[in-house]
Amino acid sequence: MNILYIHGLNGSLSPEKRIILEHYGDVFSPSIDYENAPNSITDIIEYYPDINFDIVMGSSMGGFAGYYVSNHFQCPALLFNPALAKRPATQNIPEITHKISNNKHIVLGTEDAIVNPKDTLQFIANMIDLQPDFNIHLRNHLAHRIPISIFKEEVETFFNKIKE
Repeated sequence: MNILYIHGLNGSLSPEKRIILEHYGDVFSPSIDYENAPNSITDIIEYYPDINFDIVMGSSMGGFAGYYVSNHFQCPALLFNPALAKRPATQNIPEITHKISNNKHIVLGTEDAIVNPKDTLQFIANMIDLQPDFNIHLRNHLAHRIPISIFKEEVETFFNKIKE
């Protein structure tokens, strides 16, 4: 199984989280400079022309990019506090044939002061006409950063759900 993990603004995939993901498959995680790469979604898609991704994951800005990249690849996505409604860096959304893909698991921290969960929920509400398959998990007391224990728990839940 090929897993694409897209990090957030000025971030990277930590070694601890990579180990968790490697339990499920081969992990690809490009380094992205969102502030200087306004076409990061297109860049990610074009960076891996010969790889068929089974899963896309992302956090914050990576969750935003992952939303659209998973649509392109038509695969499930696990998105942590995705910056879907508002972003700190300008990003162009390319024209993608598939407007929505099945099975997006979205984890929102109710105490996230960086990506407002209410804005994300409003973005999701605006997608209802497309009849998406969203699984939204509101995590009380979770802020923007995802602790390893929560990451592991959400990854396990996600993989169990897509096996059903």
